[in-house]
Amino acid sequence: MDHLGQMCADGKQTAEYLWQVPKDPAARQKIMDLLIQIGIESLKQGRHEMPRLAEELKVAAQASPSPRQVELLVDGFDRLTKLWQAAKSGLL
Repeated sequence: MDHLGQMCADGKQTAEYLWQVPKDPAARQKIMDLLIQIGIESLKQGRHEMPRLAEELKVAAQASPSPRQVELLVDGFDRLTKLWQAAKSGLL
């Protein structure tokens, strides 16, 4: 797994953690930092769909903590991971 894939996996794991502690400010900051880095790294690799999704997830990450917000983040990181996997396997 390259650095971009690891960031996607770390983001999903952190978002899943928010199910237990939805207001954890350190976890929320980690998610924001990962989304910024995912946007930068995926652009470097020519993956234009991933930065757009990362920007959408930043909006969700800044919303008030709620089960729906956590679900959006988990699903979004899952989508980022699938996009990364598809690109790695040559499907994109």
